[in-house]
Amino acid sequence: MASAQGGKFSLPALTAMVVGSMVGAGIFNLPGRFGAATGPFGAIIAWVIAGTGMYMLARVFQALAEKKPDIDSGVFAYAKAGFGNYMGFLSAFGYWLGSCLGNVFYWVLIGSTLGRFFPDLFGDGSTITAIVVSLIGIWAFHFMILKGVEQAAFINTVVTIAKIVPIIVAILAMIFVFNYAQFSENFFGGVGMPEKTLVAQVRDTMLITVFVFLGIEGASVYSRFAKTRADVGTATILGFVGVTGLMVAITLLPYAAMPRATIAGVSNPSLAGVLEVVVGHWGAVFISIGVLISVLGAYLAWSLICAEVLFAAAKSEDMPRIFAAQNGNKVPANALWLTNIVVSLFVVSTYWSRDAFNFMLDMTSVTALLPYLLVAGYGVLLARRGEGYEATPNERGRDQVFAWIAVIYTIIMFVAAGLKYVLLVAVLFVPGTVLYFWARREQKAQLFTSIELIVFAVTVVAGLVGAWGLISGTITP
Repeated sequence: MASAQGGKFSLPALTAMVVGSMVGAGIFNLPGRFGAATGPFGAIIAWVIAGTGMYMLARVFQALAEKKPDIDSGVFAYAKAGFGNYMGFLSAFGYWLGSCLGNVFYWVLIGSTLGRFFPDLFGDGSTITAIVVSLIGIWAFHFMILKGVEQAAFINTVVTIAKIVPIIVAILAMIFVFNYAQFSENFFGGVGMPEKTLVAQVRDTMLITVFVFLGIEGASVYSRFAKTRADVGTATILGFVGVTGLMVAITLLPYAAMPRATIAGVSNPSLAGVLEVVVGHWGAVFISIGVLISVLGAYLAWSLICAEVLFAAAKSEDMPRIFAAQNGNKVPANALWLTNIVVSLFVVSTYWSRDAFNFMLDMTSVTALLPYLLVAGYGVLLARRGEGYEATPNERGRDQVFAWIAVIYTIIMFVAAGLKYVLLVAVLFVPGTVLYFWARREQKAQLFTSIELIVFAVTVVAGLVGAWGLISGTITP
């Protein structure tokens, strides 16, 4: 079993952090989201694009772990090393904020899952009852994590194993009833679905693919706990390959079991609805239990990551020093308190959202794109300069190609997301910059360079436009 003996994570434990972070809520909602957007042909193209882009990003994380072993908590630290203090802060804040939004999404999904059995109480996951249950859960996890990171990591490893079982059962059941004629009928769009261009079909799947790949950097975030530094890159690739196979199967197999219109119409979590059609009501119950286990496990992993990012950013003076404090169990307590206060506020805000489920999913995806873009950009810079490649100069060209593809992929994802979500993220970034001002004042350091001032000005303008859109009603959450 994976362990963290002596405060250090083994390769299996690091891999479990990656798998545990990636296999959360998103994989259980792939059938419905893809079914509403496209048929198997568009789905295959979407996975080729997403899989290639994210694989290249995984290779960038692997290369950076090998070439820059001195940089810990890599997601934001790489951005700072490549692009300066303010971009490092934006990466750290954006990654932390996206993780908080992802945790909110998990609780909305728990509520909507319980809503299948108690519709009057939990509804779509944003009712008063669902919000109260979510708040109780948030703070129960909070106090458990305060008892120690190693204990939480052990629980994550056990839960990671447990939550894979329902997914494997669902895949095997759908393989057993595979109907080639039905798959062929759905292949280019299916019967009874609105006409859309192939480009539009693929575009409409892009944010969900980003969401389900979130967590690919889990080993990198916890690099300071690794027994062997090389294990960070290996765990990233192992987790990526295994989880990608599961996600592609979960997406494509339902098309061979029922009409696309049926897949598109099932309620969330859509894998439960699909399996109910395939094997009967017990399938929905079985998957719903798997969802609850999976989401709680992923929530645990992401709560750890949220606190770790704030803690590491404070240690490197990119966040106020208050978040570098640890309790007697070596847990970044202040960072955890701020994280769960913010998550709680966002959970309460879902009461006023028209579609809290998909809104939180898409916001989480877009918020993660900036840190990923900066990591990929740093990969390009490092390969061009040759830093860390003194012993392996033949790897420079390959790694630069990988990093450039990752850069192009993340830019395409921004375009696919649309202006609405980019502006809403800017709305959150502007007040968050107060933390940057606080940290720079503590250090008595220069606030911005000339280029950073331009970046800040663009962020403020985008934030004001987004805020006006919310006030005027032209942008709706």
